[in-house]
Amino acid sequence: MQQFFKDLVTLTPWHMIFMLGNLLILTLLVKHFLFKPVQKILNERQRRADAMLADAKQAKEQAEAMQAEYEKSLAGAKEEAARLLNQASQTAARNSEETLNAARAQAAELKRKAGEEIEQQRKKALNEVKDEIGGMAMAIASKVVEREIQEKDHQQLIDEFIEKVGDAS
Repeated sequence: MQQFFKDLVTLTPWHMIFMLGNLLILTLLVKHFLFKPVQKILNERQRRADAMLADAKQAKEQAEAMQAEYEKSLAGAKEEAARLLNQASQTAARNSEETLNAARAQAAELKRKAGEEIEQQRKKALNEVKDEIGGMAMAIASKVVEREIQEKDHQQLIDEFIEKVGDAS
């Protein structure tokens, strides 16, 4: 048995070559069946991760472009709203001014018509008074012609005339 243990501990060149050959074969097998598939899986994962990063970068660029477009659109909408508000206030001011001018013109026309109507009424009243005075003068003249006028009658006619003129006004 001693020889057996001695053979186990002793290194022979053939034994060493055999072990190195085994190690080389085992290394090639592990490399071929283990490392290459694992490397292939790792490369595939790396490729997918790179693709995901590229997609994320592209999505970020698109989002930034959309945000810029949105901000531009928002600025345009604000400008349009300000323009519409300004236009509406100008239109309201113009309409208000037109309404005021129309009201002033209407008031002036009413005032003019009222003045004309007052003037017509005044002329009518004057004509009525003239007619009445003419009628009274005719009545006095006819009374004078009917009788001879004496001082007393003359005074009485004048008093009647003044009384009638006072009643007419």
